[in-house]
Amino acid sequence: MTWELTKELSKRSRGFFEFVMPAIDMVEDGNDLIVRIDLPGFAKQNINLRIVENTLSIHAKGEEHEYHGTQYYRQRPLQINRKIMLPISTSDGENIVGTAKYENGVVTLRIPIPRSSYIPIT
Repeated sequence: MTWELTKELSKRSRGFFEFVMPAIDMVEDGNDLIVRIDLPGFAKQNINLRIVENTLSIHAKGEEHEYHGTQYYRQRPLQINRKIMLPISTSDGENIVGTAKYENGVVTLRIPIPRSSYIPIT
């Protein structure tokens, strides 16, 4: 395979990974929604999370590395810009503030679930 073809395939596969990544898991834990986002290779200071209504925006920017004297084929995306619909709604005007922790390439986001108004049946 020629170097130009290899370079083009790498560029296209990076675009695909930027489209489908990151892997995300969500689970309710009591009064919180826990969101785990796989972002290996991204520095904590280059990851931005934002919640507006029921949409989580994830933006992460990686750094291009140059390795001199050896061949390096990068398959990891250089940036991620993705919006995820959350199974909770914050559209009632509540200001939802979560907490996030970055450890071993995984961001764990804890979002309080807005209180619902339950109607008691007597």
